[in-house]
Amino acid sequence: MAGAPSSCEAFDMADALRMHVLPSLQDPALLLAFAGWNDAGEAASFAVRYVADALHAVPLAEIDPEEFYDFTVRRPVVSLDAAGARRLEWPRNEFRFASMDGRRDLVVGIGVEPHLRWGAYCDQIERLADRTGVRRVVLLGAFLADVVYSRPVALTGFASAPDLLAKLDVPASTYQGPTGIVAAVADRLMASGREVLSLWAGLPHYIGVAPNPRGALALLDRVRHALDLRIDEAPLRSEAAEFEERISALVAADPEISEYVRQLKRREFAQ
Repeated sequence: MAGAPSSCEAFDMADALRMHVLPSLQDPALLLAFAGWNDAGEAASFAVRYVADALHAVPLAEIDPEEFYDFTVRRPVVSLDAAGARRLEWPRNEFRFASMDGRRDLVVGIGVEPHLRWGAYCDQIERLADRTGVRRVVLLGAFLADVVYSRPVALTGFASAPDLLAKLDVPASTYQGPTGIVAAVADRLMASGREVLSLWAGLPHYIGVAPNPRGALALLDRVRHALDLRIDEAPLRSEAAEFEERISALVAADPEISEYVRQLKRREFAQ
């Protein structure tokens, strides 16, 4: 069964990272996002997937899910293919790679925040970075906040060096409290001496629609500058504009949300 985890008896944590190929990459950077708590509106994973598809990235590696997930919390999904055959899809942590400009390569990874053994999971990310020669890492996230849905999406972040944020005109996050796998991976990769940048989009908590292309677009815009990445944003911009129109109609049709947005605007104006 494709994609199935190893049996518990046969599982060896050293084999959790499965490299499909081991290419010789040129000055590679690593771009990561994780579905779940770190990914409000699926904006971060949407942005990374958009980059991977735009660059025609090809499979590089995956992390076996067996030791990192509670499958009663994140259950495998059964689906039928075009021929009616059943397929069982497990939570996936997939990595692909592509050339950015013929001189530099990019490794892109989209995973699911693990439920178990975060330290061992971070080991696998570090092993991937070691094997591919990655020295620069960009991690994306998104969180829910009291923000006006029609305003430009505000970003915050943290980095291994303050100038990484300053160059992008992104304010440093002042958040303190419970955190997610993005922070754990960032901490591990910074400890290994790598340059790490983490960017977070603040999205309206009262808009329960995913994916949120406006959040993805805001993150992608900063990723382009951070990595000097040339990529066509036009399809995502169009999708974001359509999304904003749809959300505006939904807000206008709901008196309670409309009043809440007016209160947010008054609060914003008073500050």
